[in-house]
Amino acid sequence: MLKTLHLKISAKSYRASYMDEKEKVYGLFNDSFPPVLDGVTLTVENYVRWLTSLGLKTCVVTPWNPVEPEHADFDLYRYFSLSIASRKPYRYGYPKLDPFIWRKLRSVPFALVHSHCPFSSGRLALYAARKHDVPLVATFHSKYRTDLEHSLPTWMVKKIMGRVMDFFNAADEVWIPQARVEDTVREYGYKGRLTVVENGIDLEMDTFDDILRIKMLSREKFGIKSDEMSLLFVGQHIREKGVLTIIRAMDLLRDIPVRMTFIGIGYAVEEMNSLIRQLGLSDRIKLLGIVHDRDVLKEHYAAADLFLFPSFYDNAPLVVREAAMMGTPSVLLKGATASEVIVDGENGFLADNTPASYAQMVRKLYADKDSLLHAARGASSTLTRSWKDVMDEVYERYKIIIERHGRK
Repeated sequence: MLKTLHLKISAKSYRASYMDEKEKVYGLFNDSFPPVLDGVTLTVENYVRWLTSLGLKTCVVTPWNPVEPEHADFDLYRYFSLSIASRKPYRYGYPKLDPFIWRKLRSVPFALVHSHCPFSSGRLALYAARKHDVPLVATFHSKYRTDLEHSLPTWMVKKIMGRVMDFFNAADEVWIPQARVEDTVREYGYKGRLTVVENGIDLEMDTFDDILRIKMLSREKFGIKSDEMSLLFVGQHIREKGVLTIIRAMDLLRDIPVRMTFIGIGYAVEEMNSLIRQLGLSDRIKLLGIVHDRDVLKEHYAAADLFLFPSFYDNAPLVVREAAMMGTPSVLLKGATASEVIVDGENGFLADNTPASYAQMVRKLYADKDSLLHAARGASSTLTRSWKDVMDEVYERYKIIIERHGRK
């Protein structure tokens, strides 16, 4: 009798526990979300999309923006923010001035929280994790010190970086998007264990023969002539990403038919336009702003012969992998963190951080289409991984982290 009663109680408890698990929420925290577009935002968008497709409840916690993105499949919790004048369209969140966000986080039944930024949203993630006694995963996406040095005095950068490292030290796990990012994390003073969890590609992947066909059709759509070389940059238009280096390299390429397209926005747009006019390159360089339609962006990637990315700033840029997926190899900087995945001449190219070096690489490849095609094929086969594949791994890691946390 007692045994039967015990089994009934256990079954009931199991069902209740199972139902509780089904109601648990996976929280994703980041200081930017659409309409702000960058690599980290795109990462968070894909985490939400694929976790939701796995039948998991998710929410995104991010600073308020005048434009509210669609969020039919997940909950969106936004908190008080102000525009950052030097980094439009980014906004800085002030959770201390928003009592409602703290109340909301106390009521959400989190299973795990994952922060993609150590600043205002990171503080909220840490609060939620401690309040609900759930694990906190923190991904180290950016070179935060470089971001801060752009607009703050040295003493303030040092103080804020101390808080940034306190945040990462408080996390249950710290993830990095590729192995070489460890150099930056260690330089900042983090001594804990790091886990490499790659990012994926959200654009539909094709066979290489299909890619070549799409490249031809895309070039026709954008009016690129058969003898023209099409160059592309996608990302924030900021000096740290080498956008002025690209423009000055174009000034050295007047003797061959090349055109350059920039996609994105950032604080350096006016400076870029001024330099383009000063050098008389308006007929060769176009700034398109943000391309919201992912299918159109895919066509721009396909139409390009080379993706130029002279940045020491980035850790593991998604745009390089997106370009690779469309058979467009990148020219990155020798010694840059982002260049870890590049084997020079095999799946991309490496250059020095000068306009002359970039111009020399473009001129060399304009005359050597076989090398360009070889690297295009290599980039497509070695630098692409679907978000579905990545998120299957992420979810398995989440389950292990939650189980380990429950045994503490």
